[in-house]
Amino acid sequence: MATPAEEHNAHYYATLKQELQHALPQLGIDKLGVASAAPFRALKARLERHRELGYESGFEEPDLDKRTDPALLLEDPQSILAIAIAYPSKLRDAARSEPGARRGLLARTAWGQDYHTVLRERLGRLETWLRERVPGMDASAMVDTGALSDRAAAERAGIGWSAKNSMIITPEYGSWVFLGELLTNVPLPPDEPMTDQCGSCTRCIDACPTGALVGPGQLNAQRCISFVTQTKDFVSDELMRKIGNRLYGCDTCQLVCPVNKGKNATHQAELQPDPEQVKPLLVPLLEIGNRDFKVRFGSNSSAWRGRKPIQRNAVIALGNFREASAVPELRKVLLDDPRPVLRGTAAWSLGEIGGVPAQSALREALELETDETARRMIGQALEAAARERRPRRAARSADEAGESGR
Repeated sequence: MATPAEEHNAHYYATLKQELQHALPQLGIDKLGVASAAPFRALKARLERHRELGYESGFEEPDLDKRTDPALLLEDPQSILAIAIAYPSKLRDAARSEPGARRGLLARTAWGQDYHTVLRERLGRLETWLRERVPGMDASAMVDTGALSDRAAAERAGIGWSAKNSMIITPEYGSWVFLGELLTNVPLPPDEPMTDQCGSCTRCIDACPTGALVGPGQLNAQRCISFVTQTKDFVSDELMRKIGNRLYGCDTCQLVCPVNKGKNATHQAELQPDPEQVKPLLVPLLEIGNRDFKVRFGSNSSAWRGRKPIQRNAVIALGNFREASAVPELRKVLLDDPRPVLRGTAAWSLGEIGGVPAQSALREALELETDETARRMIGQALEAAARERRPRRAARSADEAGESGR
């Protein structure tokens, strides 16, 4: 039986939680749930199996104990305050990708200001609000790159349910939400997890371009296009064809989700996209320098890996489009770029485009190339360019497939 002091404390923190929910609009937070800070034991078992199967991306916190035990991250944790910030799914007034003016596309997580910055600012507001009301409060804020699993915390806190596409889906905003959490010693009453509402639907699994969704809620990150577009190394022939014109990330599994249909949050000003930034012309990206890249893309989340992956993906997109007008620029990359990955990828793209100018550039490069992998790709591209080419429509761009949200 609870003592009067315990009952008083429970009432105080329940009231505090109600006040916090009312304060969310002024804090710029779209949704907040509270979870207990108990270890995520079932999650640890899943993550161990995930690692055994080789499904990790390598971007995660490597210590599975830290990912699943809040007590390793904060002394005497009592609550996890999970937050969600909604972002837009529709791109308005964007130029179309056309022959001679082909465009790439950044995924919606890279629209607007870098979401890491936005969520940290919102979590800072939340922490300040609590500190003003709870003397002696201790807290640790985490966004994406933190040790705890954002999705596991959000699921336990009732923000949404863990869907078959490995996303958290909220009834209000679908899966178009950024997640973060504040681990604290403040004992707020926890919320109930939400019931899974995916039912028998498997549209996300069926639509995944590479089969990276190997089962409900199970993602092989090594095959996920979102991961592949962020790598800096050579990409296999198979995956280059699957990338299409995506420069960063992939939204396919979210676009086909019926819960997401019609959901487009436009109220978070920092997250609204600039069409020319998120759907840029491809050819100018081939020669963009570090300084110009930082000016143009440094404000959004796509810049964290630097310009190399985006330049490589622009080269891939031109090959998937079979954009013959880009051959002179691709030839420059093939012959002059100091990075073997870019040279080898340019060779692949020229092989896809074909024609006499492409073959001439490839033969010239074959005499000069010293990197083993790039040289092999040049030889394969020469074979591809020399084949009798059956007419086919260039690979469908992500925006033509509905990824621009138009």
